[in-house]
Amino acid sequence: MVTSDNQPATGDGGGLVRLRLDIAYDGTEFAGWATQVNQRTVAGVLGEAFTTIVGEPVLLHAAGRTDAGVHATGQVAHLDVPAACLPELLGRYRPVGAPEFDRLIRRLSRFLPNDVRVLDICRAAAHFDARFSALRRHYEYRFSTASFGVLPMQRHDVVGWHRALDVDAMNEASRELLGLNDFAAFCRHRERATTIRELQRFDWVADGHQLTAHVSADAFCWSMVRSLVGAVLAVGEGRRPVQWCADLLKKERRSSDFAAAPARGLTLVGVDYPPDDEMAARVMITRDVRIRPSD
Repeated sequence: MVTSDNQPATGDGGGLVRLRLDIAYDGTEFAGWATQVNQRTVAGVLGEAFTTIVGEPVLLHAAGRTDAGVHATGQVAHLDVPAACLPELLGRYRPVGAPEFDRLIRRLSRFLPNDVRVLDICRAAAHFDARFSALRRHYEYRFSTASFGVLPMQRHDVVGWHRALDVDAMNEASRELLGLNDFAAFCRHRERATTIRELQRFDWVADGHQLTAHVSADAFCWSMVRSLVGAVLAVGEGRRPVQWCADLLKKERRSSDFAAAPARGLTLVGVDYPPDDEMAARVMITRDVRIRPSD
């Protein structure tokens, strides 16, 4: 049963029950999260599995609609299922202490390909919406600066970088981008879509040959994280001064002065939500129209 993400589930007294899913996937062979015609997508693969089990078409809504090639270890999504299906989904006999949806998780593992897994399922809190209830999303972008490149077992989610990088300069440039800003210069244009976001964390941590960018915001627009990383890399290589990244915030369209970092180094690692009794208020705030910050 396909429903709009604007309509809350009605509970298990009849109608629909909203479920929260915690999901991980290797994005290498996916054309992103969102369902696309004739494309293999995460939402498409998950939707097919759930439809087979539930017996009716279902629609999944994610906290972050990741691009092609981007991975996740902490994606969150929701879907609504008919309350009448719950007994079958849960099973008649559940071992004492077993999670409520343990049987469904096990069944999904048999239907899903090896590059996507549903880690947990639970009944969603009232007014929960995976996208609009979220407080912030957390991403990590990983590089290897080793002379040999990337270890074979990390080749799908780490990018080799052979040019010298000034990590201190990169951290300085990243700090200048924090706060509520219009990130139009860092986002691929979408008609009628806002590019105003609150960037809450952007820093770089070196651990031996591994360099990781930690990026958190209330939300991200299309290709924003990879663009932020790509711009700061230009500073780290000495091709641009530190202040240049902050100056990009004055632009009203995507800048062509830098390239976005490759998709494979990016992973959605977590999503934060408010307490259950604040879900409805959070949805109202998220849906509020944003305006460009004053200079």
